Amino acid sequence: MQETARLAGFFAAHGIWSVSAGDKLVPLMGYEHADGDRAMARFADDDPGISALTGQEALESNEFAATRAALVVEGFIHLAATPRIDALIVRAVSYFPERSAMAVAVPYRPNTDSDGFAVHRPRFLGFDNVEREEFLKIADAFHEGVSSHEEAAEVWHTALDESI
Repeated sequence: MQETARLAGFFAAHGIWSVSAGDKLVPLMGYEHADGDRAMARFADDDPGISALTGQEALESNEFAATRAALVVEGFIHLAATPRIDALIVRAVSYFPERSAMAVAVPYRPNTDSDGFAVHRPRFLGFDNVEREEFLKIADAFHEGVSSHEEAAEVWHTALDESI
């Protein structure tokens, strides 16, 4: 699951890079095959809900016959410090040798906010078929994935606000 978390971190960073410029995120799925080749698919529709649903269906069905995949969509999360905040929602699946999954929210403040763009620390929302002892390793791997995306990592780390 750690490799899947790295993949999820990489594509979460790519999503943050996109929204940092004020663009709406077209739902995207990064995936990796057994030989290590990575690719990305975007799910565009006039209705953002349909785009996200199409991406979710592709993730669940393993449409690209991948070893692992991560879907990134825009959404919201409710935190104790704020009633509702923009967030990228990342769902990642490891398909082999047995299916396991994780969900992460990456809260952010849009650049249209008077305080400017900011990225807040990721919130791990849940795991499926993952041993409790693996949680910290998975979190570390997610952050390694973020840092492996050079352009996006620079935006992420520059805009990091851990106040919430």
